[in-house]
Amino acid sequence: MKNDRQNQLLQIIAEENIETQEQLLERLQARGIKSTQATISRDIKQLHLIKEPAGQGRYRYAVSAHRTKLNFADRLRTIFRESLLSADYAGNIAVVKTMPGLAQGAASALDGMHITDMVGSLAGDDTVIIVMRNVESAQEFCDEIKEMLR
Repeated sequence: MKNDRQNQLLQIIAEENIETQEQLLERLQARGIKSTQATISRDIKQLHLIKEPAGQGRYRYAVSAHRTKLNFADRLRTIFRESLLSADYAGNIAVVKTMPGLAQGAASALDGMHITDMVGSLAGDDTVIIVMRNVESAQEFCDEIKEMLR
């Protein structure tokens, strides 16, 4: 149902200039899909829709050129959060423990996050080693991970 609704939203904005959520809701209802404004708002966020100029001071909903990249980044962040067990550091090296078999996914997520002061990562089965530029950035990184785990 959600996928169908979101596919219909994408089709609607591809076919006509839609300026408001209310217009989206009306078009969906005309196609036999019942929804609410709050649901449409969530769909817009999940689909990474943006408003772009349509001329004459008007705007229309459109798919973000970065949608695929954003969806991929969101998935990586979810994998990262769900796989972590602990984090600690020694010097400028941070060590993240994950559930067995998930370290490579976590390392890929880290690499995709473009973390400031991260030089690189190396993953095994359940451990990721992250080389940071200095001790302070390693400590800050681990503190953020520990906060996320609470």
